[in-house]
Amino acid sequence: MRNKNIRKLTVTGNGRSYYVTLPREIIRELKWKKGEKKVVLMEYGRIIIEDWKEKIR
Repeated sequence: MRNKNIRKLTVTGNGRSYYVTLPREIIRELKWKKGEKKVVLMEYGRIIIEDWKEKIR
């Protein structure tokens, strides 16, 4: 892992939310677009980010 992929945890919204920036190369490889919704889960001490799928009634 190279140093350019080391990121800081940052606080926003009066301490109610946190964010980590992701490297541009990773976003491009995943083909994510601005404004897409994602689901954030935690399993076995790891963070998992998945595409959000709208529930069909």
